[in-house]
Amino acid sequence: MTKKVILYTLQTFSTTGGIQKMTRTLAHSLHLLAERNNWDFKLWSAYDSNSDLMPKYLPGKEFRGFKANRADFVLKTLMLKKKPDIIIISHINLALIGLLIKIMHPSSKVWLIAHGIEVWRPLSVLKNLFLKQCDKVICVSKFTKQQMIVRHRTDAAKCEVLNNAVDSFIKLPGVFEKPAELLTRYGLTADTPVIFTLTRLASTEQYKGHDQVIKAISNLKIKFPGIKYILSGKYDQKEEIRIQKLITLAAVNDQVILTGFIEEDEITDHFLLADLFVLPSKKEGFGIVFIEALACGLPVVCGNADGSTDAICNGELGTAVDVDDVAALENVITDYLENPLTKEKRKDLQQECLRHFNENDYMDKLEKILS
Repeated sequence: MTKKVILYTLQTFSTTGGIQKMTRTLAHSLHLLAERNNWDFKLWSAYDSNSDLMPKYLPGKEFRGFKANRADFVLKTLMLKKKPDIIIISHINLALIGLLIKIMHPSSKVWLIAHGIEVWRPLSVLKNLFLKQCDKVICVSKFTKQQMIVRHRTDAAKCEVLNNAVDSFIKLPGVFEKPAELLTRYGLTADTPVIFTLTRLASTEQYKGHDQVIKAISNLKIKFPGIKYILSGKYDQKEEIRIQKLITLAAVNDQVILTGFIEEDEITDHFLLADLFVLPSKKEGFGIVFIEALACGLPVVCGNADGSTDAICNGELGTAVDVDDVAALENVITDYLENPLTKEKRKDLQQECLRHFNENDYMDKLEKILS
């Protein structure tokens, strides 16, 4: 039977972040499922333009960007001629769209994707009403599902856990060598111990844990004199000033390399450059960056109090630490640096990650939920 499925998003292609990456994989999977089952699938994006589309994820006929024209976005939703079977709302900030569809087409099934901090907090009356009216909540981790149940009293039977998957189009390494270009750029040698963090560095989101890593490096530099901590991600001016103060206070000016934003096509090479990926965050809904690192054969250290534990399969693929315990973080990093993975072990880690978080399995789980 033909299904009509519409995925509503805020942004999918014009910016890069965990939610955007997750939505691209979701859109690509829905596109392939539509082809497989003769469904009608469309992706509507509130802030993307049509020209932002990355055609490898889906064809232009399945995509519509509204360029931040909210009125048009809402109007076109109200004017839907054919009743959708399933509407997937990719973010709670689109609650109004979900409610309007439920009013206009009460028999349509409306789903919400619950990621992380956007739903781990008190919600407005409108968003709470939408939560009560929506038919299913797709949670990216077991932690997020628990938050939905505890914080918002969402019916557990309405919540489904669907872990994120590694993007099928990510550049996966077949050879595990440190890239010569990056060694030269950062003034490193192949033997330099490298800790790597890649995250959004915003002054309004001081929960990522990079400040804890900076503190740990102040002691680690004694055990590992050549150690470097590459801290990457787009930052605002206020956060840059804060980080620089932390670096100076910890006396690790020679150890920390603050790179700023890294282009998408250089991320895999940075994973190869590093010996360990460390992001002891407190508020990761899942943490796509963890599975990207693991898919490049890079061991991972994450926090133990959020959705990160799903990304490391509860310790099978990485190590979770108490993010407030700098000594514990230091000990875990020490263990990894004293026992670095061989190239063969990195390959094994890559394969284990892909066994758990490949798009084919993700798509099969999604199809089962849809059916």
